[in-house]
Amino acid sequence: MKKLVIAEKPSVARDIAKVLGAKTKGEGYLEGNGYVVTWAIGHLVALCDPEEYDLKYKRWDMRTLPVIPEEMKLKPIKRTYQQYKIIKTLLADKDVSMLICATDAGREGELIFRYIYSLARCSKPVKRLWISSLTDEAIKEGFENLKDGKDYDALYLSAKCRSESDWLVGINATRAYTVKYNSLLTIGRVQTPTLAILVKREKEIEAFIPQAYWELNGDFGSYKGIWIDKENKESRIDSREKAEALAKKVLNQSGFVKDIESKKIVKKPPLLYDLTELQRDANKRYGYTAERTLTIAQGLYEKRKVITYPRTDSKYLSKDLIKGLQKKIENLRDGQYKEFCEYLLKLEKLPISKKIVDDSKVSDHHAIIPTDKKADVSKFSQEEKNIFYLIAQRFLSVFFPDYIYNSTTVISEVMEEWFKTTGQQIMQLGWQSLYRDEDGCKDNIPKVMKGQEILVKGTSIEDKQTQPPKRYTEAALLSAMENAGKFIEDEDLREQLKESGIGTPATRASIIERLIEVGYVLREGKNLIPTEKGKNLIAIVPEELSSPELTGKWERALNRIAKGKMDEKRFMEGIGRFTAFLVKDAYERETRIAFERERKKTGRKGSQAAASATAQEKLGICPACKVGEILEGSKNFYCSNYKQGCKFGLFKQDKLMARYRKKMSKTIVKQLIQKGEALLKGVVSPKGGKFDAKIKLKQLESGYWGWSFDFEKQEKQT
Repeated sequence: MKKLVIAEKPSVARDIAKVLGAKTKGEGYLEGNGYVVTWAIGHLVALCDPEEYDLKYKRWDMRTLPVIPEEMKLKPIKRTYQQYKIIKTLLADKDVSMLICATDAGREGELIFRYIYSLARCSKPVKRLWISSLTDEAIKEGFENLKDGKDYDALYLSAKCRSESDWLVGINATRAYTVKYNSLLTIGRVQTPTLAILVKREKEIEAFIPQAYWELNGDFGSYKGIWIDKENKESRIDSREKAEALAKKVLNQSGFVKDIESKKIVKKPPLLYDLTELQRDANKRYGYTAERTLTIAQGLYEKRKVITYPRTDSKYLSKDLIKGLQKKIENLRDGQYKEFCEYLLKLEKLPISKKIVDDSKVSDHHAIIPTDKKADVSKFSQEEKNIFYLIAQRFLSVFFPDYIYNSTTVISEVMEEWFKTTGQQIMQLGWQSLYRDEDGCKDNIPKVMKGQEILVKGTSIEDKQTQPPKRYTEAALLSAMENAGKFIEDEDLREQLKESGIGTPATRASIIERLIEVGYVLREGKNLIPTEKGKNLIAIVPEELSSPELTGKWERALNRIAKGKMDEKRFMEGIGRFTAFLVKDAYERETRIAFERERKKTGRKGSQAAASATAQEKLGICPACKVGEILEGSKNFYCSNYKQGCKFGLFKQDKLMARYRKKMSKTIVKQLIQKGEALLKGVVSPKGGKFDAKIKLKQLESGYWGWSFDFEKQEKQT
């Protein structure tokens, strides 16, 4: 009898098959040593569309809403149907006695497997592979310690509730508001409150009225100070005349150091990375989008195998990992952190505190840390190096002592006017030694004594203005989504929801990209700016949908379901009631805002291209990744999966095409991706002769794609 292993992706399946000794290739699977290893390609199964329950739902009509099926039905996804069919056949194989779920160890990974299992009507026993690293050692250990599939029933129910609630709210609200306002308005349980955060900030910026003020600086030779009001300690001066009068009063006058106050500041090392914190830092330091950081981290986990599972919401480690920490540090000692690794390795014992190891704060996965595999960074791309070094740097820093410095404030008095000077003196660099060049830690305390006589050698007046709130960067928005409870006015509820955010670490990046794709948000440099359409949408939806309060409550409920502490039926009944309320609210709402039926071209990078992607003709399945669709761009044909790393692309007129006076057309591309070859008619040679020629797809050494002539099949025209 055989054991059937189902992984989430082909690359992970190959890694598992290698460890298990399953070397024989089949169509869509690998076999050997008593195992059959197959794979999904992300989701192979989805919830049915409304019209698949009843044809009356095909037409978007307010009278047919809400759509609330008694039981949600599943269907195979068209573009990956072939792989679903392969898995279904393997599930039914009489020689297969047991299944091993090896999809990603998390809520969504569980759903991918269970949806396949459910639609295929399989009832064979299931074991669960639950690992946080894809090294050979981790896979081997995971198979030696397989869990019972039933242990994850609650996690599946949570994932199922999330999927079905998103469907109910999204389908019904989108249809209701689209019909009401005669414009496609996509609405989602998670994306709408995220958009509301951006819109709220934009309104604050628009309503902001700048106020002018002035500041006076005094130069005392060896140090400088800024004038402050004795009473309120503020440095703002409300008129230039007053600032000039103060400058005139103190210039060339003597005074003394009135007071020196030093305060010891102790800063603990930062916590280890979860995904959101990693995405924030990568956005601040390198400008990477949240989605890009996730893609790079996923590659470091799956392909390079040098970091642990990235889609985690924990910043802590479990006790069982303590024994392997020394080896991870040894693996990093040959790189740019050599001196820091050697310092730690000389210690008799690594300093392990509750800030690093805490089983109570690790649920599905621990924090992101390096694996036991030594990283050969010479083979990494620059982006991979950047993300790996961020993780390595944070990992090492948690074992270093506190950063301690004295924060000093000097008050100088001249003609009864006060000037303030601040500085710091480092007492112990500690963990900041790993970040010193980046964070600019240095001594800058003025060398003065209390009572010392001083002289104002010069003054300068600065014209200033109060500044509006800053627009959200992705780093700031990720923080806002993670800490969405702070936007709730009710103090008791805010306290209850302080650990419930909008979305999860694994979904926040896709939420941001979705808002851009549907035309609600523009990305300008690092800033995210809501469009008029986005602002208008928030103006018309009920507060219950746009407030983080509800989605925070739902996330908390889903977490409770996953822990077996809440009944999933009660949750879905509440979702049904809320869905009916949304439709009723849309129906009764006055139509005061008009939306344009067609999205205008904005000219902003990423906005129009992404927004129009939904309307682009899909030419066929990508021959490279077998997941994405081939789409037409302005200068090339490309894979929709390019953000996940697919390198397939064909220029419409590269140098070779130009030489033969031809252009790559949609017809040719369709033939190439379906058959691997195509007939190019009327090719003009450099000498002027015409001929028809077969061309074929060609993968270049770089991993990118191109084409070449198949001269064996060339036909000369007469």
